[in-house]
Amino acid sequence: MKLLKNLLKSPMFVVGILILFLTLAVAFIGPLVYHVDTSARDIVAGPYASASSVHPLGTDHLGRDYVSLLISGLRSSLYVGIIAGVIATTVGVFIGLFGGFRGGWMDEILNMGTNLFIVIPSFVILILISSAVKDGRSLTLIGLIIGLTTWSWSARAVRAQASSLRSRDHIALARINGASSLTIIFKHVLPYLLSYVFMVFIMQVSSGILSEASISMIGLGPLDSTSLGIILNQAKDNGALSDGIWMAFLPATIIITMAVFALYLINTSMEGVFNPRLRK
Repeated sequence: MKLLKNLLKSPMFVVGILILFLTLAVAFIGPLVYHVDTSARDIVAGPYASASSVHPLGTDHLGRDYVSLLISGLRSSLYVGIIAGVIATTVGVFIGLFGGFRGGWMDEILNMGTNLFIVIPSFVILILISSAVKDGRSLTLIGLIIGLTTWSWSARAVRAQASSLRSRDHIALARINGASSLTIIFKHVLPYLLSYVFMVFIMQVSSGILSEASISMIGLGPLDSTSLGIILNQAKDNGALSDGIWMAFLPATIIITMAVFALYLINTSMEGVFNPRLRK
């Protein structure tokens, strides 16, 4: 409760939570109050129809309702972001924990692998893997690929935190009592890093949403559903940008920006509360 009170004192946290809740409400409550159909085409209204009572944000190049596409696309983008966030955080945290706590040759090997992934741009790897998977590029697969190519900076950050805990008194006491390295890591090190791990997860979700939008924008996104990146790609491929049809791409851009901005505000405010050096 004290932690929550401290967070609620931060204007950034309050604004971030409000924007995030609004985003989640559009994604998950929206279909309950608005009929979402991403396959129906309005032949009467036609492609790129203006906003009307039937289509509040108009239609796309196929005559499909844009509000339906945005709601469905937001759900897909959030799904990819969460999948990527869970995978990247899990891989990065465990590699960072074991390397930073154990030290020695294990730390050197894990750190070498982490540095290799840091040096090679993850977006390039993402493009190559997505290009190689020509069939069956689903939302889950895209999230998996993003997660497995963006864990390196999480591992490095957690490794630094784990290394600083290795010499603490309660760790030495646990070793004297005969606790194994795994027991110490999961019972004495990880609990101290849970707040930090949660912040890492938030930023990985944000990175996953942006990565999906980027990869879909260039035509290498999921093939089984609509995402916000797919909406931008279709607007680009069908001349909406050059023709100045801003409703074809601006709403999706704003939604991506607001979702990522909300997560950034939450992460920054939490860091200010959890990190004593940043407190005013």
